[in-house]
Amino acid sequence: MAERGARGRRPSTARTVPPADMVPRVVEVEAHITGTVWKIECAVGDQVEEGDTVAILESMKMEMPVEAEDAGTVSEILCEEGQAVSEGDVLIVLDD
Repeated sequence: MAERGARGRRPSTARTVPPADMVPRVVEVEAHITGTVWKIECAVGDQVEEGDTVAILESMKMEMPVEAEDAGTVSEILCEEGQAVSEGDVLIVLDD
Protein backbone atom coordinates (compact mmCIF):
# COMPACT_ATOMS: atom_id res chain seq x y z
CA MET A 1 0.00 0.00 0.00
CA ALA A 2 1.32 3.44 -0.92
CA GLU A 3 2.31 5.75 1.90
CA ARG A 4 0.23 8.85 2.40
CA GLY A 5 1.53 12.37 2.77
CA ALA A 6 0.90 14.77 5.65
CA ARG A 7 -2.62 15.59 4.40
CA GLY A 8 -3.63 11.97 3.88
CA ARG A 9 -3.07 12.02 0.09
CA ARG A 10 -0.69 9.92 -1.89
CA PRO A 11 2.48 11.75 -2.93
CA SER A 12 2.29 13.14 -6.44
CA THR A 13 4.06 11.24 -9.20
CA ALA A 14 3.55 14.06 -11.72
CA ARG A 15 6.70 15.31 -13.44
CA THR A 16 7.36 18.94 -14.11
CA VAL A 17 8.18 19.67 -17.75
CA PRO A 18 10.85 22.37 -18.09
CA PRO A 19 10.08 25.40 -20.26
CA ALA A 20 11.20 25.10 -23.89
CA ASP A 21 14.03 27.60 -23.34
CA MET A 22 15.52 25.35 -20.65
CA VAL A 23 15.55 22.15 -22.72
CA PRO A 24 19.06 21.54 -24.10
CA ARG A 25 19.28 22.20 -27.81
CA VAL A 26 21.13 19.66 -29.92
CA VAL A 27 22.45 20.38 -33.42
CA GLU A 28 23.57 17.51 -35.63
CA VAL A 29 26.11 18.51 -38.27
CA GLU A 30 25.66 16.23 -41.27
CA ALA A 31 27.75 15.35 -44.30
CA HIS A 32 26.38 17.28 -47.28
CA ILE A 33 28.05 14.93 -49.78
CA THR A 34 29.25 11.33 -49.96
CA GLY A 35 33.00 11.20 -49.49
CA THR A 36 35.83 10.62 -47.04
CA VAL A 37 36.50 12.58 -43.86
CA TRP A 38 39.78 14.23 -44.77
CA LYS A 39 40.23 16.31 -41.61
CA ILE A 40 38.37 17.01 -38.37
CA GLU A 41 38.76 20.67 -37.43
CA CYS A 42 37.34 20.57 -33.89
CA ALA A 43 37.52 18.60 -30.63
CA VAL A 44 34.99 17.65 -27.97
CA GLY A 45 34.47 20.69 -25.74
CA ASP A 46 35.30 23.25 -28.43
CA GLN A 47 32.97 26.22 -28.75
CA VAL A 48 32.00 26.80 -32.40
CA GLU A 49 30.07 29.58 -34.08
CA GLU A 50 27.61 29.35 -36.94
CA GLY A 51 29.60 28.96 -40.16
CA ASP A 52 32.77 27.62 -38.53
CA THR A 53 34.38 24.71 -40.38
CA VAL A 54 34.16 21.59 -38.19
CA ALA A 55 35.39 19.02 -40.72
CA ILE A 56 36.62 18.74 -44.29
CA LEU A 57 35.35 16.05 -46.64
CA GLU A 58 37.14 14.84 -49.76
CA SER A 59 35.12 13.75 -52.74
CA MET A 60 36.25 13.38 -56.34
CA LYS A 61 39.67 14.88 -55.46
CA MET A 62 38.01 18.03 -54.07
CA GLU A 63 38.09 19.20 -50.45
CA MET A 64 34.77 20.52 -49.17
CA PRO A 65 34.32 22.15 -45.75
CA VAL A 66 31.50 21.07 -43.46
CA GLU A 67 30.25 24.07 -41.49
CA ALA A 68 28.31 24.31 -38.24
CA GLU A 69 24.74 25.40 -38.95
CA ASP A 70 24.46 26.96 -35.49
CA ALA A 71 26.66 27.95 -32.56
CA GLY A 72 27.29 25.48 -29.75
CA THR A 73 29.74 23.26 -27.92
CA VAL A 74 31.05 20.11 -29.59
CA SER A 75 29.65 17.25 -27.49
CA GLU A 76 30.36 14.31 -29.81
CA ILE A 77 32.47 13.54 -32.85
CA LEU A 78 30.90 10.57 -34.62
CA CYS A 79 33.48 10.09 -37.36
CA GLU A 80 37.22 9.81 -37.76
CA GLU A 81 39.70 10.96 -40.36
CA GLY A 82 39.81 8.56 -43.30
CA GLN A 83 36.28 7.28 -42.71
CA ALA A 84 33.91 6.98 -45.68
CA VAL A 85 30.60 8.80 -45.07
CA SER A 86 27.37 9.16 -46.97
CA GLU A 87 25.31 12.26 -47.57
CA GLY A 88 23.20 12.86 -44.44
CA ASP A 89 25.45 10.99 -42.01
CA VAL A 90 25.80 12.84 -38.68
CA LEU A 91 29.45 13.79 -38.21
CA ILE A 92 29.44 16.17 -35.23
CA VAL A 93 26.94 16.87 -32.44
CA LEU A 94 26.69 20.32 -30.85
CA ASP A 95 24.74 21.37 -27.79
CA ASP A 96 24.29 24.46 -25.64
